[in-house]
Amino acid sequence: MSTSTVRPAILAGRWYPADPAALRKEVDGYLASAGRVHQTREVVGLIAPHAGHRFSGPVAGYAYAAVTGRQYDTVAVLSPFHAGHPAPTLTTVFRQYATPLGQVPVDTDTLTRLGAHMTEDGLPPPLPMDHESEHAIEIQLPFLQCALDGEFKLLPLMLASITYPCAQALGRALARCLDGQNALLVASTDLSHFYPEAAANKMDRMLLEAVASGSVEAVIETHRCGQAQACGIMAIVAVMTAVRQLGASETAILHYATSGAVTGDLEQVVGYPAGAFLKPNRNQETS
Repeated sequence: MSTSTVRPAILAGRWYPADPAALRKEVDGYLASAGRVHQTREVVGLIAPHAGHRFSGPVAGYAYAAVTGRQYDTVAVLSPFHAGHPAPTLTTVFRQYATPLGQVPVDTDTLTRLGAHMTEDGLPPPLPMDHESEHAIEIQLPFLQCALDGEFKLLPLMLASITYPCAQALGRALARCLDGQNALLVASTDLSHFYPEAAANKMDRMLLEAVASGSVEAVIETHRCGQAQACGIMAIVAVMTAVRQLGASETAILHYATSGAVTGDLEQVVGYPAGAFLKPNRNQETS
């Protein structure tokens, strides 16, 4: 087991700047470029990409622009576990995640309650990892630190050997655990990998249309049939399931681009999505 309580910023200086001032300037620039996005709506969840900031940062800026200036007590970030693991769901043993912008405390109390809810549903609770090097959670933290107003606690969940039904069950457990809490859920995912731009656009559009429909079942079917790809598909399924139970009835696809927009290489691109899950306006509820 690790003797440290802080997970180090393993991506700093490689996937994003290690200098705090440079990092904040970079992320603030992405947020400013996106502009004001759904600032009058209550945002329950986000979809954001997790490549290096140079590649996916401009797209991630659109997702986090939707929550700029907002306050959340807990942010649950769900991601794939790219290294592979036999356990369905993983978490961290560390009590804090470090970035150049400071340390983010892990919401251990909520993590414990979530484990209990998962056990009730016949799911094994998240397995704590003391050597995890997964990038898909850390890459989101500077955006959260720059966009949100005030401090927040992190609920880190990495989905490894998990099936569609288990991802839906995890989403339901998350909804029960976070019901009544001031919480945000983030699905950390990229889309298709290493296809020509035209093919990637077609595949990614099909998945994003399924997400925009609000139907978890449509997302599962689109992915299961091989019509689309997403490395964080289970994170999307779990977050969509949770936010629907938490009252988000609308999905907004905020932006989409591929790595080709940065590299100029259109022969092998990676797709990057930004989306938000929104509660209805009060006038919509009463009309």
